[in-house]
Amino acid sequence: MDINFIKDELQHIIQGKSQNSQKTLIQTIASYLGASQTASSMVKIDKYFKQEETKSIIEFCNQNKLWANNKVNFDLFVSEGAEQKVYIKNEKTVYKLNDSIYYSSWQDYFKNLLLNNYFFPETSYTLVGFCRIEEALYALVEQPFVKANQPTDLFKVKEFMIANGFENTRNHDYFHPDLGIILEDLHDENVLTQDGILYFIDTVFYSK
Repeated sequence: MDINFIKDELQHIIQGKSQNSQKTLIQTIASYLGASQTASSMVKIDKYFKQEETKSIIEFCNQNKLWANNKVNFDLFVSEGAEQKVYIKNEKTVYKLNDSIYYSSWQDYFKNLLLNNYFFPETSYTLVGFCRIEEALYALVEQPFVKANQPTDLFKVKEFMIANGFENTRNHDYFHPDLGIILEDLHDENVLTQDGILYFIDTVFYSK
């Protein structure tokens, strides 16, 4: 495994410059926020930083017609966690509404989506648009629907992660020392097993 090549490719994907894939809406909005940050004097640790990001996303949605409330059938609710609400789109796909609560910035949330799509393309996210619900902003993504048909063996998850260069730091959290990538919460609700194959459906990536 060529670590330097992977580092470069990941950086290109995050910046929307990858030569191996068409630029996605995730990359577009991440680049837009990155440009907004460059033009702003506000630093990321400022408590108002995410609020300003939210304003930028709302402006971007207004300009590009990215509001997607009418795409979700809210009667087809499946489940809800701390970070997202899940709805059935069809027999092969689910919608997920996420307010990026696990992340200090919206841009970090979009980086998580891009990292997931790189490492786990079989459960890749597609950004559909955004929704406003009770004044809160949510990203609407769709993802292939995985129906587990056997329990997930967390020891096999650990084996898989170690085989791919990650170290188990604690419980269900992992770190790739060469890539500087953290992947958290790989418990049996976020990693499903279908016909002996692991599917990572709810990843929480951070990059250092």
